[in-house]
Amino acid sequence: MKKGTILVVGSNATLLEAKGGGTILIGQFLNETAVPIMALVEAGYDFVLATPTGEKPHMDKDSDALIYFGGDDEARQRARNFFVNDPAMNKVRTLRSVVDDGLDRYAGVFFPGGHAPVVDVMQDPSVREILRHFHAHKKPTAAICHGPVSILAELNTAREFRAALIAEDKAKAAELAKGWQYEGYRMTVFSRSEEEYAEDNVFHAKLHFNMPDALEAAGGKIITADNFTSHVVVDRELVTGQNPMSDHELAEKFIAALDGAA
Repeated sequence: MKKGTILVVGSNATLLEAKGGGTILIGQFLNETAVPIMALVEAGYDFVLATPTGEKPHMDKDSDALIYFGGDDEARQRARNFFVNDPAMNKVRTLRSVVDDGLDRYAGVFFPGGHAPVVDVMQDPSVREILRHFHAHKKPTAAICHGPVSILAELNTAREFRAALIAEDKAKAAELAKGWQYEGYRMTVFSRSEEEYAEDNVFHAKLHFNMPDALEAAGGKIITADNFTSHVVVDRELVTGQNPMSDHELAEKFIAALDGAA
């Protein structure tokens, strides 16, 4: 017997604007998507995957690497097979249809990582309605790595807020973020120094803004640990993980929150 259904909010973005022009190839991170969802399924939950367009998220090619699985190729193959072949991973719905059908059936919501949510999910109006439902009903809300930036979609001014971040207008961003439902929450996200490493060694390009700055501009209390070590923060219904290495701990604490809420 299933314990409940989790809504997984994925992204359809494949390109991220780079500072100074050009774009960066992005997607959803393999382990940050598959590992927590597989743990949820093993714990007795099922899930529905939804994205802005209803198309399946694109896997970030750089995430299909042994480093994110502790050098365990069997674990990597298992995650890849799940991402590519699992029936529920291929029965993708639009976020709008999920909202229209009602959110009461869902026990929790999960935002996987990868840079992709920074483009579309963080400014999607359907995500705003999802976040408000889960917050109002105190249902566990989990996000990992860049996934926590998704919760900025709760703002009525999410698009304008993102534009202010790109314009480096922190005062305007703070003004636009007034009344954010997560103001004062403790949370974690991919750190400034981790992002700098990715910019210098993976992208060879700079991002317009980093994730701690974005969440702090809206009133989040950001807590980060050493680079690329597992770190998870739980505050009320919100469960956030800092980086790819937080996948198993994030899943464990999310499942504990779900079981506790039930």
